[in-house]
Amino acid sequence: MASTLPLPKYHRIYLILREQLQEGRFATGLPGELVLMRQFTVARVTVRKALAQLAAEGLILREPGRGTRPTRLTGLLGNLVSMGLRTTVNVIDVETLSASATVAAALRIAPGDLVQKAVRVRSTREGPLSHITTHVSAEVARRFGRRELARRPILVLLEESGVNVGRAEQSISAKLADADVARHLDVAVGSALLAVRRLVYDEQDRPVQWLHGLYRPDRYEYEMQLSHIGGIDAKVWVSRDWSAQFH
Repeated sequence: MASTLPLPKYHRIYLILREQLQEGRFATGLPGELVLMRQFTVARVTVRKALAQLAAEGLILREPGRGTRPTRLTGLLGNLVSMGLRTTVNVIDVETLSASATVAAALRIAPGDLVQKAVRVRSTREGPLSHITTHVSAEVARRFGRRELARRPILVLLEESGVNVGRAEQSISAKLADADVARHLDVAVGSALLAVRRLVYDEQDRPVQWLHGLYRPDRYEYEMQLSHIGGIDAKVWVSRDWSAQFH
C-alpha cells in the first residue's frame, strides 16, 4: 500500500522553489530567508533545509554576503551537473603538482605552475561508469579538495569558487583500458573504452578545467543530432535507468 504520510514542510518548499527555478524565475537571485519564511509561514530552519537541498543538487549557489542565486550552469553544462548528481563518486586521489607541458598548454599556464589533479570514479547502481581525471589551476582550486569533490560536481565547485563558466570544447575517441583503469571500472585489461576530453572555459574564454574521462561503453552512450539550420540536440545516456538528456 502506498504511503499517505504528508511531505515534510521543507520538502514541499524545496519542490516549489525547484519548479520555479526550472521556469526561469529568480534570475537576479532568490528571495532572502526572511521573505521565504513569511511567504511559506515557516521557521528559518525549515527554509534553510529547503535551500540546502537545492544547493546540494547544484541548482543554487549560496554565497556569504551575496545572497542566494540560481546556478549559472544551463544547457549542456547544466545537464552534465545533473548527470553527476545521479551518480556516486569515489575520489581516488587529489594532489597539487607542477603542470606538465601538456597540461600547461591546455590551461594556458606556464609549465611548472601548480595545478590540482583529481582522479575520481563515478558509478551508477549497476556499477562503475567512468574514470575521470581533471586538472585545475591551484589558484582556482584553492577552495575545494578531496572532501568537496566527493560531495559535489566539479563544475558547481568552480562556480562557487568565483569562476563564471562559459563554454566547453569536447572530443570523443576510443582507448584501451590499462591495468589501473580496468581495475577501477571492473573490465578486462585491453577493453575498449570511450575517451572524452573536455576543456572548460570561463566567460572571458580562459581555460579553467581540463578533463580526461574514460567511460564504459555499455553504460554510457552519447547521441547527437545536427540540423542544417544550426540546431543541435545531444543526449547522454547513463545505463538504462540513469539518464540525462542534453539540449
